[in-house]
Amino acid sequence: MAAEHFFVRLIPPRPTFVQDITESEQALMGQHADYMRRFFDVGKVLAYGPVLDPDGPFGFAVVEMEAEEVRRFIEEDPSVRGRLMRYTISPMRLAGAQASRR
Repeated sequence: MAAEHFFVRLIPPRPTFVQDITESEQALMGQHADYMRRFFDVGKVLAYGPVLDPDGPFGFAVVEMEAEEVRRFIEEDPSVRGRLMRYTISPMRLAGAQASRR
């Protein structure tokens, strides 16, 4: 199977999550960050991070994986396993990308 691209949206438990995150939620998010970094380091996650949307923040990732792999990848995320985050996965066509110029 060929790798495909997907847009993953992690949905926090409440719109005020960034402002009022609890210690236990912070611990889960630390595990989440470590998990994402492992996949980023091997090239499966192309970009990721928080989106500070004024209507409610969310996390995003653009991943390059086989279709059956992406759902498993998200289901095993500590923030999802810990029932903190929900998610959506959308197939996408990556038209272009480049590295940060900073």
